[in-house]
Amino acid sequence: MTRILMTLMALVAAVTVSASAGTITGKVSGVKGESVVYVEAIAGKTFPAPTSKTVVDQKGLMFMPHVVVVEQGATVDFLNSDSVAHNVFWTAISGNKKLGHNLGTWPKGEKRSFKFDNPGVVPLLCNVHPDMAAYVIVAPTPYFATSDASGSYKIENVPDGSYSVTAWHEGAKNQSKPVAVAGEGKADFALGK
Repeated sequence: MTRILMTLMALVAAVTVSASAGTITGKVSGVKGESVVYVEAIAGKTFPAPTSKTVVDQKGLMFMPHVVVVEQGATVDFLNSDSVAHNVFWTAISGNKKLGHNLGTWPKGEKRSFKFDNPGVVPLLCNVHPDMAAYVIVAPTPYFATSDASGSYKIENVPDGSYSVTAWHEGAKNQSKPVAVAGEGKADFALGK
């Protein structure tokens, strides 16, 4: 009985290894600071909305973090940790003004939530403090990463296949490239204005 069980466990392990996902790595150059790299929508494939929430805080008259990436369908909690009232709004998502929204103004310690059902770049602003700005990048897939200070990134758990991968950086033009993943894929980006 033990020998049969060990054989079954070995078969399950072999199948699991052969079905494992790959990694997309690369570097974003031409810009300073963090960039966001994500796999574009995959034809015929949908993903369940994430259950965990991301928090964007308003602290020290700044949005923190300045750039956050979430999967399409994610809910973001906007918290006010300052002793003054703040407002959160965006005029569009990736230029689509029909997707603009204003969450209103609220005092310290309170939060407002919003579910981002549309992929794209969401430029956050505050009516009360016009110098405040940040970005929520809503990725159409769960396959995304933020680069480190040197521009290197790593997107893990990407199933083998062919994809379009996009790099975004504040103030730069997006760039997309085809990437084939067979255990590993690579895409480098040179962004500019």
